[in-house]
Amino acid sequence: MGKLVGGIIGFVIGFIPGAILGVILGHLFDKGYAANVRQPSQADRDAIGKSFFETTFTLLGYLAKADGRVSEAEVAQTEQLMTQMGLTAEQRREAIALFKTGSAKDFDPNPTMAAFRAQCGRRHNLVQMLLSYLVNLALADGSFDAAEEKVLREIAAGLGINGFAFEQILKMIKAQNAFAGGGYRQGAGGGNQSSPNALAEAYAALGVESSASDAEVKRAYRKLMSQYHPDKLAGQGLPEDAVKAATERSKEIQVAYDLIKKSRA
Repeated sequence: MGKLVGGIIGFVIGFIPGAILGVILGHLFDKGYAANVRQPSQADRDAIGKSFFETTFTLLGYLAKADGRVSEAEVAQTEQLMTQMGLTAEQRREAIALFKTGSAKDFDPNPTMAAFRAQCGRRHNLVQMLLSYLVNLALADGSFDAAEEKVLREIAAGLGINGFAFEQILKMIKAQNAFAGGGYRQGAGGGNQSSPNALAEAYAALGVESSASDAEVKRAYRKLMSQYHPDKLAGQGLPEDAVKAATERSKEIQVAYDLIKKSRA
């Protein structure tokens, strides 16, 4: 499971575009979750990986059934996740079983969330990654109905994420998906990059308003880039492949920042 959590982390950094990771950590958790976390041992990595894997697929199943049925789009999204994680045949079977457990009519998510919070709750990146998976599943079928939102809020609260942070995460995931989907990573010469929509999504990528000053934009950019510093990530216990993936993701932040600077020149 130690290698699995690395693959999970590496995937989510690649799957959730740009700035979503780390941009609102200051607001994300209740006060008691602000403590520093020691670098994990190999035993810790294994336990964390197991907990994250089990919680992810169980809660994906629970959320998918929130509106009464599991849609084809939600199944496809979950299968894509398993593929991107590089699951073995055995791990895939386990993931499917966990998904089915979560989607059962009488499933109670509270013990699962409590166990995850006890094991991983102070590791802010993992908690945010888990919620990001869930939000993207809810958006997979193109709609975000009241039942799904209710379940997402329930899960967020169970993971220690307050209402303000949930709204920010949801807003940024939508904006980041739009930015990535627009092909704005194609280089400074791309025609779409100067469009109003591209600019709006670039600001969202940095987590700032278009009215922000140059200094505020630069500060947000630097804060985000620091989240991807290889030494910092290694110190958090992330494996080498995840560190490389995070470094690659910093390129999207750079594209957004460059686009904003160009528009203000």
